[in-house]
Amino acid sequence: MISPLDSAKKALNYEIEALKEAVNNLDDNFTKAVNLILNSSGRLIVSGMGKSGLIGNKISATLSSTGTPSLFLHPAEALHGDLGMVTEDDIVLLLSNSGETDEIIRIVPFIRRIGAKIIAMVGNLDSSLAKNSDIVINSFVSREACPLNLAPTSSTTVSLALGDALACALIEARGFKEKDFARFHPSGSLGRKFIAVKDLMHSGDSIPLVSPDEILREAVVKMSHGGFGALVITGKDKKLLGVFTDGDLRRFFEKSKEVDLDIPISNVMTANPKRVTATRLAMEALKIMEDKAITSLPVVDNQDVVVGFLHLHDILKARLI
Repeated sequence: MISPLDSAKKALNYEIEALKEAVNNLDDNFTKAVNLILNSSGRLIVSGMGKSGLIGNKISATLSSTGTPSLFLHPAEALHGDLGMVTEDDIVLLLSNSGETDEIIRIVPFIRRIGAKIIAMVGNLDSSLAKNSDIVINSFVSREACPLNLAPTSSTTVSLALGDALACALIEARGFKEKDFARFHPSGSLGRKFIAVKDLMHSGDSIPLVSPDEILREAVVKMSHGGFGALVITGKDKKLLGVFTDGDLRRFFEKSKEVDLDIPISNVMTANPKRVTATRLAMEALKIMEDKAITSLPVVDNQDVVVGFLHLHDILKARLI
């Protein structure tokens, strides 16, 4: 009897050979499929039955997360009303190793009637599905990795790999970048790295603003009520003049022999402070805070007008660190 380890290696080698076969079977139809998807104003709808359906679900999810709007359509449910989600602007990717899967073959005429284009990922180029599709991606395998040559194994591996290849080709064709990927993964670690200052900053009435002639006594009260431990000083044009923090207040008390709280805040503010624009990455703002040992930054536009306020606590809440 063959050992489990030898059986596993045998199965994997069958699948490796199937993937090599898939590489050799790639032709201009794959390029046509990519171009059809790129030029489409609709979505890429993926459908498959059984194991092919499970693979189709994964292909659809990968496409959606990499810039190609996609959804999965169960072929049996399609026959009971879900075909209503398909429009003439969409492209339908149908998966079937045999090309004769009943549920898939039955929806083809209705997709044709709607007017959507059909891409078939099929292992039999002489099948009904292949003959009734606009573009055929060859997913033929010589045999399944299953010892009985029955269970979908090599065929599903090839379909999955071809789906990944399709997604990768579209990523490169669209010029899809890390920042684009992060937009679709806002809860992931990569998504958090690409959060912009504008996504975290306080704006409008929540910005702790005071004028340069604000009396220090009143400014300290406002700073205490604001809860940020900082104030942003601007002129009438809202342009940044300086900042005043609880650290500045402590230093003022340490340096002054006689504390006068009735002076304007402009006398004790930090002029020309560090600042950041709203489009900068929050991670860049964090580095400025770390380098300068500060806990907040005014946010300005290109004219140095204050448009927001970012505190270290906002970055901590976003779990950037």
